[in-house]
Amino acid sequence: MSAPVTVRVPAKVNVQLAVGAARPDGFHDLANVFLAVGLYDEVTAAPADTLRITAEGHDVDRIPLDRTNLAARAAELLAARHGIAPHVHLHIAKDIPVAGGMAGGSADAAGALLACDALWSTGASRDELLDICAELGSDVPFSLVGGAALGRGRGELLTPLTVGGTFHWVFAVADGGLSTPAVYREFDRLTQGREVPAAEADPALLAALAAGDATGLAAALGNDLQAAALSLRPELAATLDAGTAAGALAALVSGSGPTTAFLVPDAAVAERVAKELLASGTCRRTRVAGSPAPGATLR
Repeated sequence: MSAPVTVRVPAKVNVQLAVGAARPDGFHDLANVFLAVGLYDEVTAAPADTLRITAEGHDVDRIPLDRTNLAARAAELLAARHGIAPHVHLHIAKDIPVAGGMAGGSADAAGALLACDALWSTGASRDELLDICAELGSDVPFSLVGGAALGRGRGELLTPLTVGGTFHWVFAVADGGLSTPAVYREFDRLTQGREVPAAEADPALLAALAAGDATGLAAALGNDLQAAALSLRPELAATLDAGTAAGALAALVSGSGPTTAFLVPDAAVAERVAKELLASGTCRRTRVAGSPAPGATLR
C-alpha cells in the first residue's frame, strides 16, 4: 500500500475580473488577473477500497462529500485517463472560505489531482494535469500553478505574470455564500440591452503588479461582477465601506463573492483593518494573507 500524499493549495483573489458578453455556450470571455494568496487548503490522498471524501474546518457542512465534489471528479478524470479505478480516500482540511469567491472548490480539485497523481504514480505531465484542470472548471488551472497569471477564454487559458513584491490583504468572510452561476446571471440581467465591451487586462494594473506597487495596484483594481454581487447581497456594501474606513488602500468583492478583499500597505495595517472590520459587525470572520503564493505543492 502506498503512503498517503498531502498537497497544499492556495486561495486566489481576482485583482481584475473583466467580463465580456455571454458567449453562445453560456460562458463569458474573461480577462481574469489571478493572484494566489497565502490561505491554504490541504488535500490528502490515501489508499482506499472505494472513492471517499471527508473534510474538516470552517463550514465543511456546506460542501458536498460525494462524487459531485470537484476533488472527487478530479480523481475520477485522472483515473479514467490512466485506466485505473478511482479508489482513494480524499481528506480535505479547509482553510479557504467556502463558497466565498476565492476558488476553494477549485483549489481542492487541483490539490486532489496532484495528490492522486503522486499516490497512483501515474506520471502525468504538467500539460495533462492542466488539461484535466480546464475540464474541471475555469479556476482550477490557476489553483494548480499559483503565483500570478492572466486568464483568458473563460479563465482557463493562463499566461504567467511577473510580481515585483509582496502584497498584503485582508479578507472579510460573509454569512452564507453566493452561487457563481447566479452572479453571472445577474450580470447578464444588469447589462441586458447594453453593449458589453471586450474583456481586456488593464496595462496599469499589470505594471503595478510587476513593480510591486501597492498604491498603483489599488488604483487599478476592478471586478465587473461586483455590481451583480452587490445586487444580490446589498449588505456587502457596508463591509466594503468599513474596510476602507479602517485604512485599506482599496476594497472589492473577491470574484463572485461574497468574500470581500481589502488591499493594505503592510502587515501591521492588515492586522488593524482585520480587527476593525470584525468590530464593525459587517462580517463573520476576517483573515490576513500575503501574495503571491505558490500553487499546488506536495507537502
